[in-house]
Amino acid sequence: MRSTFMGLEASKRGLFTQQSALYTTGHNISNANTVGYSRQKVNMEPTLGYPGVGLDTPKTAGFIGTGVQASAVQRVRDDFVDKQFRQETNKLGYWEARSHNITQMEDILNEPSDYGLAKSMNEFWNSLQDLNVNPEDGGARAVVVQRAIAVADSFHYMSNSINQLKENAGEEIGILLKDTNSILEQIASLNQQIIAVEPNGYMPNDLYDARDNLIDQLSTYFPVEIEQVKSGGNSLAIAEGSLTVSLKLTNGKTIKLVDGKNYAQLRNSGLDTETDGITPNGAVTGLHIVKVNEDKTETFLSNDWSTTEQTINNISSFSALGKYKGLVESYGYKSGIDANGLPIERGLLPQMLSNLNLMAQEFASEFNRVHKLGTDLSGNTGENFFVENGAVNPNDNEAVDGITAGNIYVSSRLINDQNLIAASDSQEIEESLGVFIPNPEPGNGKNALNLANVKFTKIDALEDVSVQTYFEGLIGQLGVDGQQAYRLQYNAQTLQQAVTERRASISSVSLDEEMTNMITFQQAYNANARMITVIDETLDKIINGLGRVGL
Repeated sequence: MRSTFMGLEASKRGLFTQQSALYTTGHNISNANTVGYSRQKVNMEPTLGYPGVGLDTPKTAGFIGTGVQASAVQRVRDDFVDKQFRQETNKLGYWEARSHNITQMEDILNEPSDYGLAKSMNEFWNSLQDLNVNPEDGGARAVVVQRAIAVADSFHYMSNSINQLKENAGEEIGILLKDTNSILEQIASLNQQIIAVEPNGYMPNDLYDARDNLIDQLSTYFPVEIEQVKSGGNSLAIAEGSLTVSLKLTNGKTIKLVDGKNYAQLRNSGLDTETDGITPNGAVTGLHIVKVNEDKTETFLSNDWSTTEQTINNISSFSALGKYKGLVESYGYKSGIDANGLPIERGLLPQMLSNLNLMAQEFASEFNRVHKLGTDLSGNTGENFFVENGAVNPNDNEAVDGITAGNIYVSSRLINDQNLIAASDSQEIEESLGVFIPNPEPGNGKNALNLANVKFTKIDALEDVSVQTYFEGLIGQLGVDGQQAYRLQYNAQTLQQAVTERRASISSVSLDEEMTNMITFQQAYNANARMITVIDETLDKIINGLGRVGL
């Protein structure tokens, strides 16, 4: 026989459940503008009907409902959309870093313009042609020297600026790794809190959101893979448990960065008492991963969390992209060895520096070679026009072999005495015995024209093109790389925005929807309260009215 108060209990349950739904709606509305917040809902389910299941249960016409209960308060998320978002964020982080560095390098080279290296070199060639017309004019000679100094200064500016840009990229890598290490530690801390709460049958939704928000940030830097590990105990079936966060590699393997409450830290170099191993010093040789022990000491980490060293020796080992890879590819990393057994440094900025150094070296070498074929106003053979910084003797080969874009200078002897410019050629005349002897003509200016024609001289070391053409090729390639980086950054940004909107349509709080839900739950609450009133009146009749005939 059913209880007289059964309907009262069913309505009471309905009252409490709708009240919980109203509280959850209020929580959603309060967090409508909270970054990373996922809207929550109360999962309602009917309670067991009457009578229960068994051989000795009373016979009735059918199960009679006993009300409703809130089984759990669950956040609304789509794991597949989250995975898509992190993949697109990872790509965007890479192309943003690469595009940013290329844009800065384009600003430094500043080509084509009226103030870059190409303009300085053109003015230098033009001054040599003017000197060819007036080889004995002191003013023309002074202009040649000043134009040459401007060329050297242009090389210095580009070299110093790119080196500074490289240094800034290294600092940014250090900041990124510090941020990454902080994120890994926070994820492990949240895992520990979640593991402590879930076995009691609760759903720590706000902790889930905080953890997912950190993983979203981490996916900007590195390609990561996550795996849920159930907490056990009395955890709900829909509880998410702790997360294992792993770094994805090209060979299909993964390296754990967070495993429950355990977490790793990343270094650009191994454990070193002199440095923190975070900010790179020189080309990046690999990514070291160390485990933080309970006593806060560190040991190298392998995939099974033993004390074997785990190092990613090649930046291409990452299966995807990420901001870290974009920065390292710009800053410079060592990959492979050359014919001499020395490590090869690759990267956007080191390669540009190497190309500029080669260009400066070959330009100075060829110009010096032609200059030495001429004679100055005194009829003396020309000497090195461009020298390495700090050179004592301009005629010493050591003064030119080490020339780079950062240390190319005009010889101080020529700066102090422009008459030393070998603008004339040194014609040779044949005597009766077939011996050629020098016949200087200090005023003919023919060698100045030869020097001007260095502009068009093809040089083997520069891929058999002239210095001018080689530099134009560098600028052209940089422009192509910049266009590609910008285009792919735009594509990644577009895709990420599309996924972001899709995720927002699922997980974000809609005030209109919440207002609708509020009215719905309010009306349901009122209806349950009214039902309790009806049952109260019914019980009043039974309790106070039965046995009183005629009333």
